Amino acid sequence: MGRGVPTARVTPAEFIGTRLVLAPLPFCPSILLHQPTPRSGLTAWLITQGLGDDPPYWAYAWAGGAALVLHILAHPEAVRGRTVLDFGAGSGLVGIAAARAGATVTAFEPDRIGQVALRLNAEANDVTIGLTDDPLARADIVLAGDVFYDAKVAERTLPTLRRHAAGGATVLIGDPFRRDLPVEQLDVLAEYQVPDFGSEVLVRAGVFGLGPL
Repeated sequence: MGRGVPTARVTPAEFIGTRLVLAPLPFCPSILLHQPTPRSGLTAWLITQGLGDDPPYWAYAWAGGAALVLHILAHPEAVRGRTVLDFGAGSGLVGIAAARAGATVTAFEPDRIGQVALRLNAEANDVTIGLTDDPLARADIVLAGDVFYDAKVAERTLPTLRRHAAGGATVLIGDPFRRDLPVEQLDVLAEYQVPDFGSEVLVRAGVFGLGPL
């Protein structure tokens, strides 16, 4: 494929597989993700698909997800043999780490292109992750990375995660202490220094527990 602007005939799987670079993550080299570069033409391709106003959150490793990954690596026994819901899964990074640790993982990711990226990333890491359209899909453990990035999303997300907790699930949230994170309602379990959204700069991110009201 040439390096010009991708045409509308390129499918999401073809674009991600050929234009994004499959590379290890700096904070977790054992996990590979398809990652954009300045030459990927990601923004141009989204415009040709009519998705110019839909940010490609699925294309990057976020700080909250990175914190959850490091927490799983430090405590694999917490998810081993359990069912896990990767809530707002994006690239699938958190679910991949949980699957590697021995969990049975299902992902909830509403972005359809994000679902394609998640599948490709799971395949690249030799793990299986199921997909669900139900944000309340039952699981022993719910892992939610970076789901409080603005007020509107937080308003929808918190009640859903509360319902998971009320149903008996262990709910773990990863977030770099963003403004709309309801930190006063959470228990801080761990903190990590991790990169955010493709940057090399390290930020402070926490892993939080959410209980039922």
